[in-house]
Amino acid sequence: MADFLSLPEQLTLAQARGALEQLLAAIGRQPPGAPVRVRAEALRVFDSSALGVLLECRRAALADGRGFAVAGLPAGLAGLAALYGVEGLLAGAASASSPAG
Repeated sequence: MADFLSLPEQLTLAQARGALEQLLAAIGRQPPGAPVRVRAEALRVFDSSALGVLLECRRAALADGRGFAVAGLPAGLAGLAALYGVEGLLAGAASASSPAG
C-alpha cells in the first residue's frame, strides 16, 4: 500500500511551485501503479493555488495510470473547489480513508 503524501500547513501562491515540485517528485518515487493519496489535514493557510497544486497532482497521477484521492480536505478548500466547479475532480476528497496508526 502506498504512503500518503502530505500538504504543508501553508499553501498559497508563494509556496505553490515548491510544494508542487516536492509532491510530483514524491509521486515519481512511489511504486509503479500505486495510487496517489494526499493528506490535507495540516493545511491551515491556503488560497486557490492549493487547488491548482492538487489538480496538477491528479493530472500527473492519471497520466501515469494511477488513482488519486485526498483525505482531510479543509472545509474552506472544499468550498473553493465547489465554487470553481472542480469538486468532482477531487473525488474521494471527503471520503478517502486516513492511514492506520
